[in-house]
Amino acid sequence: MADHPKKRRPLRTLCTLTILALLTALFVHWDNTALQVTHFEPVFTGLPEGFDGCRLVVLSDLHGGEFGPGNGELFAAVAEAVPDYIVYLGDLEDRCRGPREGYAESVAQGLSAIAPLYYVTGNHEWAIGDVPELKERLEAHGARVLDNEFVTLERNGDTVVLAGIDDPNGYADQKTPEQVAAEVYAAQGAPFWILLAHRNNAFAERYSLLGADLVLSGHGHGGIIRLPFTDGLLSVERTFFPSYTAGFYEENGSALFVTRGLGNSGPMFRLFNRPEVAVVTLRSS
Repeated sequence: MADHPKKRRPLRTLCTLTILALLTALFVHWDNTALQVTHFEPVFTGLPEGFDGCRLVVLSDLHGGEFGPGNGELFAAVAEAVPDYIVYLGDLEDRCRGPREGYAESVAQGLSAIAPLYYVTGNHEWAIGDVPELKERLEAHGARVLDNEFVTLERNGDTVVLAGIDDPNGYADQKTPEQVAAEVYAAQGAPFWILLAHRNNAFAERYSLLGADLVLSGHGHGGIIRLPFTDGLLSVERTFFPSYTAGFYEENGSALFVTRGLGNSGPMFRLFNRPEVAVVTLRSS
């Protein structure tokens, strides 16, 4: 005698729910581990012509993550972009997981083998501690750490200034961003200059007032969960609907680019917000 259809319904429901749960888990895993290479071409009226077409790969917030064995997938994606320069904007490792022996060195060595690598600290470096020693290890493996200072970049006979500041979690007596900006102007006059600064949420009220033509930041993790018509759902400070979390913004005559970053801190995970390798090609109008 055949089973009554109603008796089979709970089993069908269970199978359906199991399949949906499995598909959701697979999607979340993919959404947090599949690199997405994004391209941007901002136009600047003051950019020297020699830097027209200059390609920056902008990375941030690995948090000890790994894309392929030894971050091989990450290095391959960066190399394929053929950058003139690579900038790394802090939170290389994660305070919740703690540092891994040799990890920072391997990332610095792998990236600096592709193009000149410039690095600034994020809040997690300072939360872990021993930052001076970390900076020495990164420098020894190819990174140029910008420690509240600036350098001059040259391309096709023209120059721009690249400045980098430590995270506000750094030492209380460190140079302020305002002091770094004053040093840029005192030494270079009125150059086209780019500022590397980890914290996206300090742009509107502080970093945009320094006069930098372009600020590059991370920290926001793309708003963690990205939904249509929002600039991210949740900030890393656990406030809702943050701004300045991904892409380009402008305030006070200064442009900001925020990368969504690569990794996650502690138990956090991304949703509709894949790890990003951002390729920013500068254009002169």
